[in-house]
Amino acid sequence: MTLIKVRNVIRTYQMGDETFYALNGVSFDIEEGEFVAIMGTSGSGKSTCMNMLGTLDRPTSGEYYLDGIDVFSLSSDELSDIRNKKIGFVFQGFNLISRTSAIDNVCLPMIYKGIGEEERYEKAREALKIVGLENKENNLPSQMSGGQQQRVAIARAIVNDAPLILADEPTGNLDTKTSIDIMEFFVNLNEKYNKTVVLVTHEPDIAEYTKRILKFKDGKIISDLKKEDWVKQRNKET
Repeated sequence: MTLIKVRNVIRTYQMGDETFYALNGVSFDIEEGEFVAIMGTSGSGKSTCMNMLGTLDRPTSGEYYLDGIDVFSLSSDELSDIRNKKIGFVFQGFNLISRTSAIDNVCLPMIYKGIGEEERYEKAREALKIVGLENKENNLPSQMSGGQQQRVAIARAIVNDAPLILADEPTGNLDTKTSIDIMEFFVNLNEKYNKTVVLVTHEPDIAEYTKRILKFKDGKIISDLKKEDWVKQRNKET
């Protein structure tokens, strides 16, 4: 089943008298259960695309359907509801509340969803267990390593059982070993829990953990390859 359907999306910005195309006629589908990397250099359009997928930005024109919903026709309140129910976000900077425990950070999306306290904590404990932090639920972010903080962020992203996980440079602030650990968690979420994961990265080694790579340049998709074909192409280029 198609979870994401994007058709001819254009996002422009005015820079003086010039029109800058951050996205220039982008179209693609992502099926349920896929693990997709969005790659490209700075200014390629990958971050703009991620913001659009996360309903954090509206394009100038085009269509975006998420789980069959026409996203661009929704009001601001409806978009907030979609974000809470359909999308889990993981950011490079973790975005945890510093004076709040791990379990309470994970509970936050459920508060906005109106879930009762007992159920919230039960679900948060289960999410922390999935990412291997069942013994850290009362720790503050300052009492955890960067990798542990990112795992709390992943637990927060999955706790509402959203079908789509969007990860924006999730290993950008982490060392190599910790990055590998975090990517293995994403692989597990995709393969064991059938989460659809879309990940922005500029690192080829991180992209290799995914199953499909969309490469952006100058606001356009210049290649859309399965990992095996992308690795072959990369090996030829090097």
